[in-house]
Amino acid sequence: MWSAGLETAGWERPRSGGRWAGVSRWLSLGGRHEHREEKKLGSSQGNGKEEAPWLSALLAPCSHTLSPPTHSALCLPLQETLWTTRADGRVRPRLHPACPQPPYTVHRMFYEALDKYGDLSALGFKRQGTWEHISYSQYYLLARRTAKGFLKLGLEQAHSVAILGFNSPEWFFSAVGTVFAGGIVTGIYTTSSSEACQYIAHDSRANIIVVDTQKQLEKILKVWKNLPHLKAVVIYGEAPPKKMANVYTMEELMELGDELLEETLDAIINTQQPNQCCVLIYTSGTTGSPKGVMLSQDNITWTARYGSQAGDIQPAEVQQEVVVSYLPLSHIAAQIYDLWTGIQWGAQVCFAEPDALKGSLLNTLREVEPTSHMGVPRVWEKIMERIQEVTAQSGFIRRKMLLWAMSVTLEQNLTCPGSDLKPFTARLADYLVLAKVRQALGFAKCQKSFYGAAPMTAETQHFFLGLNIRLYAGYGLSETSGPHFMSSPYNYRLYSSGKVVPGCLAKVVNEDSEGVGEICLWGRTIFMGYLNMEDKTREAIDAEGWLHTGDTGRLDADGFLYITGRLKELIITAGGENVPPVPIEEAVKTELPIISNAMLIGDQRKFLSMLLTLKCTLDPDTSDPTDNLTEQAMEFCQRVGSKATTVSEIVGTKDEAVYQAIEQGIQRVNKNAAARPYHIQKWAILQKDFSISGGELGPTMKLKRLTVLDKYKDIIDSFYREQRK
Repeated sequence: MWSAGLETAGWERPRSGGRWAGVSRWLSLGGRHEHREEKKLGSSQGNGKEEAPWLSALLAPCSHTLSPPTHSALCLPLQETLWTTRADGRVRPRLHPACPQPPYTVHRMFYEALDKYGDLSALGFKRQGTWEHISYSQYYLLARRTAKGFLKLGLEQAHSVAILGFNSPEWFFSAVGTVFAGGIVTGIYTTSSSEACQYIAHDSRANIIVVDTQKQLEKILKVWKNLPHLKAVVIYGEAPPKKMANVYTMEELMELGDELLEETLDAIINTQQPNQCCVLIYTSGTTGSPKGVMLSQDNITWTARYGSQAGDIQPAEVQQEVVVSYLPLSHIAAQIYDLWTGIQWGAQVCFAEPDALKGSLLNTLREVEPTSHMGVPRVWEKIMERIQEVTAQSGFIRRKMLLWAMSVTLEQNLTCPGSDLKPFTARLADYLVLAKVRQALGFAKCQKSFYGAAPMTAETQHFFLGLNIRLYAGYGLSETSGPHFMSSPYNYRLYSSGKVVPGCLAKVVNEDSEGVGEICLWGRTIFMGYLNMEDKTREAIDAEGWLHTGDTGRLDADGFLYITGRLKELIITAGGENVPPVPIEEAVKTELPIISNAMLIGDQRKFLSMLLTLKCTLDPDTSDPTDNLTEQAMEFCQRVGSKATTVSEIVGTKDEAVYQAIEQGIQRVNKNAAARPYHIQKWAILQKDFSISGGELGPTMKLKRLTVLDKYKDIIDSFYREQRK
């Protein structure tokens, strides 16, 4: 019942077809590997998954003897410092009584996982409408073949392999293979322009770029002449339009790799140290040019183990975690959660379709039924909006039942958040209604639902609490290898970002009277430095090695962190008042459910003003905002006496009912403000919602405030010009 309704509301089924058709070809390719008797990788047996027949072809020609790695993990020069800006630099491991664990490499992490998880399904992908799986043993061998292929193409130590493509097995093989070969993994957002690709590839000295489609290949071909280090491009999702020099398919790459002796790769692996760079994460550039965040092998292996433990991620010996990979792997959150944590604990990672965020994600979730799931706030909001649309179109009884069940459950979760003893009405509501909704969403087996990368509104958190889904927040940055604070079923407090990951340190400096100050962090998660940017690195890391995040927040008496904003976003009015914008923006969105985005303005101005956008539907093909209001926005209009169904109707005619309702909502927010300088005095509704394509949002949906200030300068200036009349 719920499933059918959600599907017809726009969560279309992905097109079956051949996205993964190429996987079978290069998995079955032979390699020249020596057969020995000591420890041979076997087939995927006993994991409860049907293995595709072609996978067995991998095993005979691609066996490889594993000897215990000889990494001298602690033989590190004493003169090394806590940071470097060189790709080939080394840093002093941040050993501390709180985190004394010996550092180790990515290869060792994978090698040790093989003993425990070799036969388990590691990666799931859909081919010809059927889910197929690759075991950890096969995953490891494919990563080695990829590593040898990169070496044959000329990958140099401390140079990068840039990956420009949607999440896939090939993305994972390329990333792990890069590290095995001594290179540096560098993800590029698929939405990046040719110029943005050029900047990252040039800055990271990319020897090889891996792309998934002809469209991405064209971006690189356009700028190749400006990339002196680039030697080859590998394409895997589609065949190149014609034979081109130095452009290879994934099959050709692996065939090249088979020409290289296993001992050659082993020699490179055995020289690697945990304190060398293996991953570059480029910041989204919301405040200037992107910075290359250098992460060491220790950053990756320590965080994959201990950061995930803080989120209650289970090792496969206890319960194999199942996750859906769909968020951009060029972002640290998805990369540490999907890729590296998966190896650490033997998780099964299933890949969504490239159009996941345009509608097919829900179908993938239903088919895979993940045990844990992560989404940026906008993803959770889209799920909420879909449910609201289905509810609005449902019959009277179904609608009333859902509203009753959510109301009962929300009250229980707000009043007794830590109690496992549910009253009869709450258990009845869950059994009759909510369990069916969660099943329709694909969350029937999901025990942990995470979010991060941006603030989440109280409205969204309350909505999911009403469905009996707790959303666990984490806090971290690219510069902390992902999570430095984590929530979990055992560490949860509504609106907080959880507690510091055990083994990590945190403090708040320059606190005000309410305990709010800048958040500073220390520990094994802290990055090596910004590539080629010494001044920026010195700004971020102080003499004692503390990372100054630029974020503001407070710690409560129990150690829970609450984020209040960013120092760089702090508005200082012409009168000298310090105004953090995020709490005011969130208050407006909570008060007015028609509002999609709100941005406060007032730096060096006499008063505060605000730009607003309305909730509208997204184009299913481009994900760009349309002119049509969402069901929730239309409900708001009807409630206040407007018949508007589009943004242009409201803005073009300055719809009196809607404008008056928004003004009243803003006055209610002003009434709750701490003082008059915090009041919003003027506001405007923009004709189009913010978007990535419009430039107002970054790849992870973060608001690019400087871009908004520049793009809507005329409207903003008009607020203050009128004031001078």
